[in-house]
Amino acid sequence: MESTLRQAAERGELILQYQPKYDLGTRQLVGVEALVRWNHPTLGLVPPARFIPLAEETGLIGMVGEWVFRAACAQARRWREAGCRMQVSINVSARQFREPDLANRMLAIMAEIGVDAAGIELELTESVFMEDATRAVSTLERLKAAGVRIAIDDFGTGYSSLSYLQRLPLDVLKIDQSFIQNLSEGPDNAAIVKAVIHMARSLGIEVVAEGVETERHANYLGAWGCTYGQGFFFGRPMAAEDVIARSATAH
Repeated sequence: MESTLRQAAERGELILQYQPKYDLGTRQLVGVEALVRWNHPTLGLVPPARFIPLAEETGLIGMVGEWVFRAACAQARRWREAGCRMQVSINVSARQFREPDLANRMLAIMAEIGVDAAGIELELTESVFMEDATRAVSTLERLKAAGVRIAIDDFGTGYSSLSYLQRLPLDVLKIDQSFIQNLSEGPDNAAIVKAVIHMARSLGIEVVAEGVETERHANYLGAWGCTYGQGFFFGRPMAAEDVIARSATAH
């Protein structure tokens, strides 16, 4: 797996799919999350849960992460040229984020491709701030100053989430799907979700709910003030050409 992963990008085996993100008020498509897949020659379509940990363990995550970033930026530009302005969210792993000069490399790639930085959003988990919070904040501030949006992913799954909200230059907070999928199991889950939404809005941070699987989820979240939702109710990860077909259509 490691030896073939080293050549995967060069052989064109890495591909991106895009999970749609909808405005919960208007039910309009407003953005997508870029998700990498490995089209392995013998194993077929390999999900990231199988090969991203391998990439991190073997030091290949920088190569994979840079390919994803470059490919997603190029697709964002193609959509813009086609008249479809789409916010594209790109995941950055903790190990990739620790690489030196990451901000400069990302800014150079965006300049080379000619993509609008305001259309790019980086998604990071709070684990990226555990080792060196000061350096992490500096890197994010550099990217945000260039127009890139910053999102914290899987919010609520770590013990230190609250302590970082005031320090980080965040634009978006993504509520982990485990909270959304358990909304119907009792009032406690709903109370937690509503509290997170209220807290984020009071800090001027937009909220995305992950794992929206039913219309009831979407209706509750919209009524509570959540800005955006993504999940199987709105659409599974899809090819770039399918995003265009959806871009002008209300859900």
